[in-house]
Amino acid sequence: MSSAGADVDDALWSAIGDPTRRRMLDLLLVAGDGTATTLGQQLPVSRQAVAKHLTVLDRVGLVRSTPAGRERRYRVDDEQLARAVAQLSTVGSAWDARLRRIKRIAEAVQRTQQD
Repeated sequence: MSSAGADVDDALWSAIGDPTRRRMLDLLLVAGDGTATTLGQQLPVSRQAVAKHLTVLDRVGLVRSTPAGRERRYRVDDEQLARAVAQLSTVGSAWDARLRRIKRIAEAVQRTQQD
């Protein structure tokens, strides 16, 4: 694996890979924080499913929770989100370089076939 890939946290990207969890992160970023109940009211999944998704996000550090009565309030961890964004940028740059190389190879093959 390349050095760009070595810095990627697979557990983090597995957590972000789920569309429901990405939507939850969006909702938390907009609202500032939320509970499983408040998030569940905005998502097409049960409160229990929301709680399980929050556990995954908490495990990889994308959200932090604090007790709030009988529930927990969740906030996005800005440092961990910044780390995820930096990883995405690194991976994106590596793929851009690979795609440019593939394009150059394809163009060279095409020129060879035209001669």
